[in-house]
Amino acid sequence: MRRVSVVGNSGSGKTTFAAELAGRMGVPCLELDAVFHQPGWVPLPAGEFRARVAEFTTGPGWVVDGNYSTVRDIVWDRADTVVWLDPPRWRVIRQITWRTLRRAVTRAELWNGNREPWGNFFRLDPERSVIAWSWTRHHVYRDRYRDAMADPANAHLRFARVTGPDEAAAVLAEASGGRPGTG
Repeated sequence: MRRVSVVGNSGSGKTTFAAELAGRMGVPCLELDAVFHQPGWVPLPAGEFRARVAEFTTGPGWVVDGNYSTVRDIVWDRADTVVWLDPPRWRVIRQITWRTLRRAVTRAELWNGNREPWGNFFRLDPERSVIAWSWTRHHVYRDRYRDAMADPANAHLRFARVTGPDEAAAVLAEASGGRPGTG
């Protein structure tokens, strides 16, 4: 495990897990949201997004956090492992609601000057609320990554489906040579 793609629904814990995993592996970590979301939530053009991800993934070891289909071919062609964070929907919604509230209240900068909009709590449109997005996309990600695991085109990848804390701890322990809590 040297080149890892961490995927899962919004609120599943990808960024936290990916940072911990990269730390234990001693490799850099790239959060795709931080590259994609430019100031004012303007998306980075696809060609530039792909170029930045391609440049990052040329190294011998890395962790990439995110689900962007625009760059999945680049990441997965170069990865050796995909860690799919797949907690139950109730846990995802609890986590994303608390995360969104914390970010909105503290006005924490997310990426490139962007901050969590309060509208995430009041909008039902998944395109305008990360909470609604997470609720409506849960089954989509489940189907996508279940299918990807079975796809012969991904036979070069090792998939680790993580549904709870014990499985997450096992993957992290493997990354640090079997020593829990070391980095």
